[in-house]
Amino acid sequence: MTRILIIGASGGIGLQAVRSALARRYDVRAFSRSADRIAIDDPRLETSAGNARSASDVSAALAGVDVVIQTLGVAADPGRLFKSIDLFSTATRILLPEMERAGVRRLISVTGFGAGDSAAHVGHLQSIPFRLLLGRAYDDKSIQERLIVDSGLDWTIARPVILTNGPTTDRVQALVDPDSWHWGLISRADVAEFLIGQVEDTRFIGKSVVLTT
Repeated sequence: MTRILIIGASGGIGLQAVRSALARRYDVRAFSRSADRIAIDDPRLETSAGNARSASDVSAALAGVDVVIQTLGVAADPGRLFKSIDLFSTATRILLPEMERAGVRRLISVTGFGAGDSAAHVGHLQSIPFRLLLGRAYDDKSIQERLIVDSGLDWTIARPVILTNGPTTDRVQALVDPDSWHWGLISRADVAEFLIGQVEDTRFIGKSVVLTT
């Protein structure tokens, strides 16, 4: 039975991914600082409270897993607008060598539309508010993406557009061609379904995919 480690599992996309993975009958290890507060009762779920910035915590969480899904996020706090953010790159710098040591090859990571080479496809009207509100986070996500691409692992990067709290749909578009990248809306539940689908789907290994509906 495949065991999935979900990093950032206590909220948002991560928590939705836990639910989606359990619905598909995967064994799940849910890792976050508040993992012990996850209110899901399922024998296939194991919670692991720890810090993604701690190599020892991450190493322990990787024991016996087959796939890692990285769904890091920062709180929506106006006070962060003018502060540097390094969570994404720091946690990834810790995760990648620990995965190598543990012999775990498959990494599925969530960043966002506007990170890496997708930044050039953010429209002119959207670019000013995007940079003002999210620029520091996405600068760090761009570093995170470069680290993943250079890692040599079997990686997939998922770049969702604007997130909503809506239900799952059957309308998810996974866009690989840069000419097709555009803004839109997608539910966290739909992103989670895509992530769990990549556990056994090899089509997007080594690719960065923009997700929209």
